[in-house]
Amino acid sequence: MPPTVKRVAASLSGLLAFPVTPFTESGEVDLSRFRVHLTDVLAAKPGAIFVACGTGELASLTATEHQAVVRAAAEHVAGAVPVIAGVGGGTRTAAEFARAAQAAGAGGVLALPPYLQVGPPAGLVSHYRQVAAATDLDVILYQRGTAIFSPAAVAELAEVGNIVALKDGHGDMELLQLIQSATAGRLPLLNGMPTAEVFARSYAGLGARAYSSAVLAFLPEVAVAFFEAFDSGDEATQELLLREFYAPLAGLRQTTPGYAVSLVKAGLDIRGRSAGPVRAPLAEVTPEHREQLARIIDRGLAALSATPVA
Repeated sequence: MPPTVKRVAASLSGLLAFPVTPFTESGEVDLSRFRVHLTDVLAAKPGAIFVACGTGELASLTATEHQAVVRAAAEHVAGAVPVIAGVGGGTRTAAEFARAAQAAGAGGVLALPPYLQVGPPAGLVSHYRQVAAATDLDVILYQRGTAIFSPAAVAELAEVGNIVALKDGHGDMELLQLIQSATAGRLPLLNGMPTAEVFARSYAGLGARAYSSAVLAFLPEVAVAFFEAFDSGDEATQELLLREFYAPLAGLRQTTPGYAVSLVKAGLDIRGRSAGPVRAPLAEVTPEHREQLARIIDRGLAALSATPVA
């Protein structure tokens, strides 16, 4: 196992970073820009960095590109925090990506839902067992889309030695409570909702205080301020940032499929840290929505300057 590999189970706390994968204007992976982006993200001191996941456009990366992105991240981060690589697709593809991520120096993998096909609980269990068996790395399950788990299925997967956590992007609180009961809390729960800060307090009621922040990729000062307010119980600051920034951002995200990623890259460009275009089938943010996003960013920064954190 490469020396940069770290066991990640104990590191899944606090603010979790999901950097983008930068592309050149011609659509090629831009590793030099990626390293700059990682430096910016690391400055916010996240608990872990998740590369080539949803925000990192995993679905549009070839196997060669995926391994290059993971290797660049592992080398650049150099063990400062765990680097967790996204894997996904069909069972054999996800297993292949997991093996490649381990060879590239990742410290764990986030197993995104299987592509398109929806199987019964037994099929999901088989899929994730095979992905976990393909690597020595810690594996985090990701519940959303085509991978909605029954409590019994999660309880079964919790017995697999290197399956260490469940990230949820589905948002069914009743289901999550049943999963927590079925597993006796053996798998830590991570808040993986789009614009996760909007849901942070709801997930905290289930003991899930760690969450993935796409905002950290383009507006880290606001992301860190919100997390510190959340962590310390500063309700006034949370309410201010939710009202002035996160709620308008979530509203804009909901206008167009794929904006969960496209808005992040647009935000980076607005702030002078361009990561290039998104790849199809995602689409660029429209000029009207870009102007709206710029105003939302300004509102977030103005709200931040009025908080005790500032």
